[in-house]
Amino acid sequence: MMVQPIVKCNQLTKRYGKKYALDHLDLVIPAGRIVGILGPNGCGKSTLFRAITGLITPDAGEIRVLEQSPGWQTNSQIGYLPDRARWYPRHTVLQAFEWGASFLPGFDLEAAKKFATYMDVDLEMSLAGMSKGQEARVMLILCMSRDVPLIILDEPFAGIDLISREAIIAGMIDYLEEREVSILISTHDIQEVEGLFDYIVLMDQGKAIWSGEADELRAQHGSLHDVFRTFYKREWSR
Repeated sequence: MMVQPIVKCNQLTKRYGKKYALDHLDLVIPAGRIVGILGPNGCGKSTLFRAITGLITPDAGEIRVLEQSPGWQTNSQIGYLPDRARWYPRHTVLQAFEWGASFLPGFDLEAAKKFATYMDVDLEMSLAGMSKGQEARVMLILCMSRDVPLIILDEPFAGIDLISREAIIAGMIDYLEEREVSILISTHDIQEVEGLFDYIVLMDQGKAIWSGEADELRAQHGSLHDVFRTFYKREWSR
């Protein structure tokens, strides 16, 4: 039986003034994969994520998420970490987790506590006193601790040091082996995290210029870091 895609875009278009953030985007993302959404700044990654979560209304075209139009019903099944997420600074970590458990569908408080232990996050620490890297870990835990079919992470490793990043990625892999979940990740830290991806979407100027199996892309072009440099030479030469 054919598995339905987790996200399907048909001629999806979003403009801001004269600039196309999404330019008649055609894209099908299969379910049950860890997907790298890659591309230079301004290529449309964050706009695509906001369209998936219903935070923006497309100017034209269609998008289907979990076989439905984006809205409150789909959002209850999506864990979304935007690139500029912020939480209440007066919370301790544990209070932030309890806050998430009070209203986020599928939030698993015990899973969040286990993640915190693995990531060396003090449950009694105030968010106001955290470094950027510590805050990034808490935001990631809040998102990953939900038992939902789709998780979207926009630059989740920003501000996290390399050693911590490696531990977090290893923890994510172990955790995801026990769950049926699709994860979309946008990141510029390709070299460190490319082993996490099994499906890749390359975007440029609001379009998907390549999508497919990560192993196929590596076989054709080498590492994903090399792929990025090859596909986006114009960006590196500016």
